[in-house]
Amino acid sequence: MTMRLYVYTGTGNSLWIARLLALELGEAPLQFMPSLSENFTVEADRVGLIFPVHIWGLPIRVLRFINHLQVKPETSLFALAVNAGQPAATLLQLQKLLSTRDLSLALGYSVVMPSNYIPWGGPGPMGAQQKLFNEAREKVKGIGASILRGERKEVDRGPLWQNTLFSLVYKMSFRHVPQMDKKFWADNKCNRCGICAKICFANNVEMINEKPAWLHRCEQCLACLQWCPQEAIQYGKKTVKYPRYHHPEVTLKDMLGQPNANSRNSTTPLPSLL
Repeated sequence: MTMRLYVYTGTGNSLWIARLLALELGEAPLQFMPSLSENFTVEADRVGLIFPVHIWGLPIRVLRFINHLQVKPETSLFALAVNAGQPAATLLQLQKLLSTRDLSLALGYSVVMPSNYIPWGGPGPMGAQQKLFNEAREKVKGIGASILRGERKEVDRGPLWQNTLFSLVYKMSFRHVPQMDKKFWADNKCNRCGICAKICFANNVEMINEKPAWLHRCEQCLACLQWCPQEAIQYGKKTVKYPRYHHPEVTLKDMLGQPNANSRNSTTPLPSLL
C-alpha cells in the first residue's frame, strides 16, 4: 500500500500536524501542496491533505489543488483541517468538491491549534498553547490508527448554526480575499530584510524602494506578518499590540521549502467556490 501526504501551511501549524501524522503512518512521504493551474497526477493508494481553515472554509490553494488533482478511482482520500476551534463546514465543503470529481473523502478530521489569525488577537498564553499541542498529538495518534485500519467515517463538522452562518461569510468573502492585503503595512522597525517577500507563497509581496508592497493576490495565510523577524508588518491598527505566532517546532528554513503559488506574471483565476 502506497501513501502520500500533502500539506499547505502559513505559520507552521499544519506542517507540524502533518509531520506527526507521517510518523504515525510510517511510509508516508510528505510534500508541500503545490498551487496548480493544470492537472497533477498522484499514484498512491491513500492520499492525505493537511491544511488550515481560512475564513471558515477551504483556502484558495487547497481548492486549486483539488480541482486539478488526478488519482485512481479506488484511491482513499483523507483530510485534516487545522483550525482555532471553529471548523464549521470546511470538511463538508471538501467532501462536496471531491464528489464533483467522482471522488470521496474516507475520513475528515478537525484538529484545533493556537490561533494564528492575528487581526483578531494573539495565540493565547503559552500554557493554553501547550495544552492544545498535547491534545493535538493525542488526536493525531488516533487519526493515524484509523487511517491504517482503512476506516470510513462521517467527517468532523461544526454545529448547524456555525455551518450555516460561517459558510455564508466564507462565500461572501471568498472573491475578495486577494484584495484583503490592502490592510498590510510596514512600520519603522522594518530593516528591509525581504523575508516577507521570500515567505509569501502567493508571490504577493515585492520589495519596492526597499519597503514591502502587496500586489493584491493575497491568500490570507499571514505568513508575511507572522514570520517577520522585526515584527514590523502590521495588518490594520490592532496588530501592533498582539504577539506574533508561528509553531515553535517549525523554522523559517522549513517554510521556505513551500513552493510559490504562481509566477509573477500568472493570471490563474480563482478556483470554483462551490
